[in-house]
Amino acid sequence: MKLIRGNVHFNLRINFFTIFLDWYLLFIYYCTIIVLLYFIRIVMSISSNKKNRKILETAKTLFWKHGFKRVTVEEICSQAGISKMTFYKYYSNKLELVKTIILKIGEESLDRYREIMHSNIPFKKKIEQQLQMKQEGTAEMSSEFLDDLMIHADPEIMQFMSERRQYFLDLVLADYVKAQKKGEIRKDVKPEFILYFLNHMNEMIQDEMLIKMYKDPSELALELMRFFFYGVTPRNDDGR
Repeated sequence: MKLIRGNVHFNLRINFFTIFLDWYLLFIYYCTIIVLLYFIRIVMSISSNKKNRKILETAKTLFWKHGFKRVTVEEICSQAGISKMTFYKYYSNKLELVKTIILKIGEESLDRYREIMHSNIPFKKKIEQQLQMKQEGTAEMSSEFLDDLMIHADPEIMQFMSERRQYFLDLVLADYVKAQKKGEIRKDVKPEFILYFLNHMNEMIQDEMLIKMYKDPSELALELMRFFFYGVTPRNDDGR
């Protein structure tokens, strides 16, 4: 009788150990699957980001050189070494890609602008650095690209650019009002005029008679920026 009970207890312990081992192995199996899936997702994400970066870099090079109206999706895909299916995985059309590139460049310029404005240097130096930033930003852009962007842009691009421009102008105006209170900008210039002038700079850049006086629209834009910046800075110690 004792032998039977001992065997029963022994069998129960074996069964319990077997069940525990099965569950433990199952747990390890599922953990392994989860970890593998996680790393697969990371690898796919890295690969996906690389493809998207390649699209952006290739498109930017082509747009800057030829303008975005002349460049086709097929040309971007061929130069980037991707399929059209991959392209449309990221962008529904070419204009969406154009807006993404403009937004990316705009955000980089905005970060640089904020860095300049928050730096501990005289205001005139800040103006010089902003002009240099503007010049460097447009140096590689062809007249074809600037024409597509500023003069003969699609309505969708014009609307997008208008929204981004207004956001930037509001930021600039707020900074200039602060600078005026510190005496870094002429006291006799109304902030409302500054905003008006900045808003109408875009119209002047599109003026065909003005454009003919310069090599390309970027040179005209730089001239207007110089005229504006050096026009608002004080000439005398009294801030005028």
